[in-house]
Amino acid sequence: MTDANQSFDARRIAKEQEGRMAASASIGFNAVKPFIQFQISMMRVFAENIVQVARNYEKSFETVSNVITQQTTESKREAA
Repeated sequence: MTDANQSFDARRIAKEQEGRMAASASIGFNAVKPFIQFQISMMRVFAENIVQVARNYEKSFETVSNVITQQTTESKREAA
């Protein structure tokens, strides 16, 4: 009979410990959540900046390409 009581006590202790660990994990995750959200928002800002740089680069590339094309056509007209 004492073996049954001991196994019951071991299960109870394990369940209590599991509950404490779950509570600790929950508190830890709740404490970390604002930091993670801040990092996510900073990554979004960084990504938006990269997209803006890519757009500016693309516009500049198109402008330079148009200028080169115009100069080429003008030089061909002058040569003809």
